[in-house]
Amino acid sequence: MTPVLPARRSEFRWGKEQGAVTAEFAVALPAVVLLLAFLLAGGAAGITQVRLEEAVRAGARASARGESAGSVEAIVKRLAGETAVPGLSEDGGWRTVTASSPVGGALGYLIPWTMTATASARSESGTT
Repeated sequence: MTPVLPARRSEFRWGKEQGAVTAEFAVALPAVVLLLAFLLAGGAAGITQVRLEEAVRAGARASARGESAGSVEAIVKRLAGETAVPGLSEDGGWRTVTASSPVGGALGYLIPWTMTATASARSESGTT
């Protein structure tokens, strides 16, 4: 017959490992927060880039239709945001609109990224 030993009490077995989960959490938390911050900053950069691209496309279309430079700049600023810096140029019947803007968002002031977008359109009017 096999002898049966009494079960140990769990408080003695786990007594030396109390607080291990707290220590592991304290070590892992900064890495998770840093990863989340980078993901948010990347998302803000992507949103800024998409807004700039849409704004310069609309500006290039307006410029090709013969809108004034002030009107085109107002369109770009309205669509890309007040921090956007629009630029216009013309070369051989092609009108080019460029805009740049710093990345916004909650972490925008920490990240010195500036996004830029350019769009060109052929002038629809007979004069260049």
